[in-house]
Amino acid sequence: MVNAVEHITSLQNPRVKQLVKLRDRRPRDEAGVFLVEGYRQIRRALEKGVTLTELYICPEWYPGDQGNEPVLIAEAQAAGAKVFQLNRDAFAKVAYRERPDGLLAVAPQWRRTLADLDALLARKNKVSPSASFLLVVEAIEKPGNLGTILRSADAAGVDALIVCDPVTDLFNPNVVRASTGVLFSVPVIVAGSDEVRAWLRARNIRAVATTPSATKLHTVADLRGPLAIVMGSEQYGLSDFWLREADECVRIPMAGQADSLNVAMATIITLFEAVRQRGAAG
Repeated sequence: MVNAVEHITSLQNPRVKQLVKLRDRRPRDEAGVFLVEGYRQIRRALEKGVTLTELYICPEWYPGDQGNEPVLIAEAQAAGAKVFQLNRDAFAKVAYRERPDGLLAVAPQWRRTLADLDALLARKNKVSPSASFLLVVEAIEKPGNLGTILRSADAAGVDALIVCDPVTDLFNPNVVRASTGVLFSVPVIVAGSDEVRAWLRARNIRAVATTPSATKLHTVADLRGPLAIVMGSEQYGLSDFWLREADECVRIPMAGQADSLNVAMATIITLFEAVRQRGAAG
C-alpha cells in the first residue's frame, strides 16, 4: 500500500532543517545517510536497487519539458520511500543545486572493502573471464573531480574504482551530482595505499602510475592484462609511495607551457588509451 504524501510548507520544519544539515559530512556520517538530488541521479539509484528512505518533491520546480516525475515517485514509493511534498521556498532551502529540478532523496551510505572487490572479480570471471581493469586514485581533493572520475571509470568499463587515503567524502552532494548517478553503478572501495598496494601485488595486478616526471609515454606502455591505473591528487600528484611502489610510471605528452592536466582530464586520457589497447587485444 502506498502511503499518502505529507505536505511541508514551513522552513522551520525539522525535516527541512535536517536536510540542510546533511550537506555537511559530520551530520551525514552520524546519520549514515546522504543526499541524492536530481531526476537522473535518483533514477539511476532506483535502477541499481539503492534503497531511498525519503523522497522530497516540489512540482513547482519540475522542468517544463519533463513528464516522468510521477512515474519516478511511484517507483520510489513502491520501493519503500516516504514521500514529502515541499513548497517552492522550502525546496529551494534544502536543494544544493542553483536551479533544482524538484526532486531530492535521502539514501543510506554503504562501505565496500577489498574483500568485497575479491568477490566481485570472482563473479565477473565466472560470467565473463577477462583481465582485471581497475582505477586507483589517491587523495583526490575536489568533489567535482571525483564525480567526473567516476563517470570516466564507468564509460571506460573499469571493474572498480579504489579510492586511497581519501580527502573528499564519497557521499559529498557534489560527488553524487558530478557522477550523474554513476556512483550507484561503479563499485567504489575506500582503503589505505599500503593495503591496496599489497592487495594488487598479491593478485599479480600491475600498478601503472601517471606522473609528469616519467620518461615513458602512456601510449607506449603496455596497458593490457591485469591492470590498475593509479592517479594522484590535483595539487600534489602521486605520493612518493606510489611513485616508488608502482610497477611502471608513465606520462601524458604535453606540448604547451602547462606541465600537467586536471586530474579528471588526465584520468580520461589514460583510461581510454588502456581501453584502446585492451580492445585491440581482445
